[in-house]
Amino acid sequence: MENKEWKTKLTPEQYRILREKGTEMPGTGKLLHNKKSGMYTCAGCGTDLFSSETKFDSGSGWPSFTDPKNTENVELHEDRSMGMVRTEVTCKKCGSHLGHVFDDGPGTSGKRYCVNSAALNFEEK
Repeated sequence: MENKEWKTKLTPEQYRILREKGTEMPGTGKLLHNKKSGMYTCAGCGTDLFSSETKFDSGSGWPSFTDPKNTENVELHEDRSMGMVRTEVTCKKCGSHLGHVFDDGPGTSGKRYCVNSAALNFEEK
């Protein structure tokens, strides 16, 4: 999809985050406090990304998950922006920036997928 098409499909905030690798202010995301059961999907293409079963309150200010629904649906990339080394998480299908993954999660994987609410849609079960 071309940038012009993305700009018509996404809100300005979604475009800034998904296509320009931005972030939302901590504590402001619409899905941060969502406790409903369902699936978190990519706001860019609708791919299933995270189950509500793996969501937890990390205290970081962004929705956090211990594991993706299917590791084949996300890609990890080294990110050296902002003067630090982090691991960026993107949607494998459309390449949209989702957030970052850290090695301080509570699950068996020890991962914390820290994801922007604007990068996600939620489908309640």
